[in-house]
Amino acid sequence: MKKILLASVALVGLSAAASAADLPRRVAPPPVFTPVPVFTWTGFYAGFNAGYGFNTADTRAPTVVGVPAGVNAASSVFVTGAGVPTTGVLAFGNRNSNDGFVGGGQIGYNYQFTPGSGVVVGLEADAQYADFGRDRNRYAFATAAGAGINPGTLVFNPNGISGLDFFGTVRGRLGYAWDRTLVYATGGFAYGSGGGRDFGLPN
Repeated sequence: MKKILLASVALVGLSAAASAADLPRRVAPPPVFTPVPVFTWTGFYAGFNAGYGFNTADTRAPTVVGVPAGVNAASSVFVTGAGVPTTGVLAFGNRNSNDGFVGGGQIGYNYQFTPGSGVVVGLEADAQYADFGRDRNRYAFATAAGAGINPGTLVFNPNGISGLDFFGTVRGRLGYAWDRTLVYATGGFAYGSGGGRDFGLPN
């Protein structure tokens, strides 16, 4: 009786092991597909820049301005020691080239119609500070013996008679992109201002 019972227990154990082996395996989840991002030029951008500007047409010839005598001492650039209006000349040496530091920033926006490769349009604006020609207003004068400059008669700007204080541009862009390579044309308008407007003689 003991042998039959033991044989029955062993048979049940073998049957359970066989049943566990026949169970279906757990199915692994499918891999998650992550698409590779496609590069596009669409978006805003901003930046700063700095450099040095050179004038390719510097002049070394002096600028000489003849100044007639005024109708009275108050309207005359040159007066004698007795306060009598007299004639004279102002000479600007022009020994300093019209160049200097340039720095500023830009901001813009591009839109690409088809990411990867496609037409790109955009708009960009920039503004620059320019330190051009601030030393070009150094001058010498000549007049009658004993005469000199009447103080307060010259409208004088220490930034220079031919200086450039700032400039900027506003431009459109049209081009075609191949991934990270963009070939484009740009055009618009420029503006600026300089110190030359602030030099003058009395009327």
